[in-house]
This record gives sequence, C-alpha cells and structure tokens, in this order.
Amino acid sequence: MDPGPRDAFNRAWTPALHRRYLDRLSGALGPMPFRVAETPFFIAPALRDSLGRSALEIVSQLSRPELLAELKRAIPDHYRAPGMDPLPSCVQVDFAITPAPDGGLEGKVVELQAFPSGYAMMLFFAESWSQELASVPGLEGGWSCSTLPGGQSRQLLGDTILGGEPSGSVVLVDFDPEHQKTVPDFVATRKLFGVEAVCPTMLVKEGRRLFRRGPGGELLQVRRIYNRMVFDELEKKAYRMPFAWSDELDVTWCSHPNWYWTWSKVALPHLRHPAVPRARFLSELDRVPADLERYVLKPLFSFAGAGVVIDVTPEDVARIPAEQRSGWLLQEKITYAPAIRAPDGTEVKAEVRVMMVRPPAAPALQPIIHLVRLSRGKMLGVDQNRGLDWVGATVGLWRPL
Repeated sequence: MDPGPRDAFNRAWTPALHRRYLDRLSGALGPMPFRVAETPFFIAPALRDSLGRSALEIVSQLSRPELLAELKRAIPDHYRAPGMDPLPSCVQVDFAITPAPDGGLEGKVVELQAFPSGYAMMLFFAESWSQELASVPGLEGGWSCSTLPGGQSRQLLGDTILGGEPSGSVVLVDFDPEHQKTVPDFVATRKLFGVEAVCPTMLVKEGRRLFRRGPGGELLQVRRIYNRMVFDELEKKAYRMPFAWSDELDVTWCSHPNWYWTWSKVALPHLRHPAVPRARFLSELDRVPADLERYVLKPLFSFAGAGVVIDVTPEDVARIPAEQRSGWLLQEKITYAPAIRAPDGTEVKAEVRVMMVRPPAAPALQPIIHLVRLSRGKMLGVDQNRGLDWVGATVGLWRPL
C-alpha cells in the first residue's frame, strides 16, 4: 500500500464516510448485491508497476505458439467454438499481496483467466471514491484507477468491448443477468458504452446470424458478444442455448469462449516466473506429498473460489476420483501480507486483479485497471468473510498519471 494516503484516510475514516461512498455508488449503479469494502486500496507506484510488469511477462509466456497449442487441448470438444482469435480480448491476473524480501510488498499469482470481469464497474468505484476523498485532508486533488493517462483506459475498454461495432449491435451475454451478483457491472457497461445485458437463451438464431429483441419486440442483429457466460453455471442449470458451440456464426467475441478454457488455472503449471507459485496437476502425482500443509487444492474451472481446499488432507485428495484428477491442481500456498491496517489496527489481506484488454486490431494486451478484494478470512470469498468489516470489493487507486 501507499502509506501516506493510507494514514490520511484512516485518520479521517468514519462510518458516515463509508455510507456516503456507498450512496454515491448505489446512486450510479443501483444496490450493491455484494459487500463493498470500507476503503480503496492505495497502491504505491512501485507495486502498481511491478504487478503490471509481471502480468505482461506472464501473458508473454502464455502467448508462445507451442504452449498455446498444448493449452487449447483443455477445451472440451462439445464447447469448442470456431473463430478463435490469436489472443484474448480480456485477461485478468490475480495477485495475492505478500511480504517482499526487502520488507515491502509484492504480488504472487493466485489465478488467471481470459474472461471479462468487472471492468466498467471499477471506473465507477474509482470516480465515487475520488469524489468522496476530495473533502478528506491530505487526499484532495483527485484519484485514478487508470494505468494510462487521461481517459485512455476508458477509451481502450470501450474499443475492446465494442470492437468497432455500433453499441446497438453489441450485447453483454450472461445467464439470467438481472439476478447475477455482477449486475452493477452490467449497469455500468450500459451507462458507459450503451451495451445491454441479455440472457443467451433469449437470443434468436437465423442461419448464421443471431438476434435479440428490441424494446418493441423487433429483431435486432447481434454482431458482437461481450461474453460473461460461465460454463459451470451452464452445466449446473442446464440452460438451453439457441446455438451449438460448433456453429459458424456471424459474430465476434470479447473474449472468445475458447479462451475461458485455454488461459485459466490450467495454464499455471506451465508458467515459470518469480511471481507464480509452483503448481502441479493432481493427475501427475505418483504419490501425495508428505508436506500437504504447504499446498492448496484447486479445481481448474470454477469461479469465486468454489471448491478450493485451503487446509489439504490426504482424505481430501483421496475423495477425488482418478478420472477427475486432471481437473485439479495442487498449488504452493501463499502467505499474505497485512496489506492494509484498518483504523482499529486490524490487519487486512488483499488480492489485486490486474485487468488487461486488447481491442481487435491491437497486437498485445494492455493493463488498464486494478480490481481489489480485501479479506480477513482464510480466503477472499464471501463465505470466508461473513460478519467481518473492512472486507469485500474495492478498487486500486493512485494519483492520476
């Protein structure tokens, strides 16, 4: 964290300050269906730059043609879609904030995904905090979540989501979107870029074309899909899709659905980087390590920490059938740093999600925003932080570049 702003914020913090911030946020995006933390995460420039550099280096490793070819084998045949682009449109690299050897802070990769996250929502988080901090002594003068000068992050995000199409031809697609916990991001995406959220089961297929219903029931052609569909939700709820994944469709994707499988936790064992804890597929172990306490057990394809076992026992490993073990990782456990101290002295852990985008014509991904999650439990998920304060979703802030 950046100690100067943190000290100033903690001196000024009151429950009323948090309430004013939440009122600004809900006034813009509606009620928050998840916990919003009491504070932003003031990221020191050195840590911000280090996380961005590590994310770019990791993406560079993943982009090697021979590794890409191997990782694509993780795509299930019945979900393999045509038209996959050379690189994804959206990538998130999640870093646990850990103690650095020099006494500072550094990031260690928890997971990564080539799948859109709460991009637009973070711009509203940052703007609401900047407005609230304008009256806090020592924090006046504006704050930003953008890794690029001016409004370039917002512009790059819009270019990525729209992909050169008019906003009416682009839809954000998720299952039953009005009941998702991410609905504030859907509202933010509509407000910033004019893109509506649609359930994929409501799309209409005619030949190679997809359509959505307009306000009067008319059919409007969908040319680009901002893809927020999570496949484990599709499996659990058995949604009936209007198209087969193998269909040739006249649409482009942000990100293409094949990337959900290709750049995900399945890539972690292939990475060699100082910021990446070693990970191994459970199916590749000839014996269970004697020091299981040094590892966490993770399913490859799940969201929000579902299925992760922090304190692994031999019985946890034994419960996974042999035919399913290729879908699980043992990953070295990470020691979180007290990245924030609350005003009462409580230590708070943090994970920083470096959020990257690539418009269709761009040759490379670019970090633009840092989403942050705060925790005082063993994990960052809601279930591990019930009843606690100074936890939940927030945004990484620094002085505008």
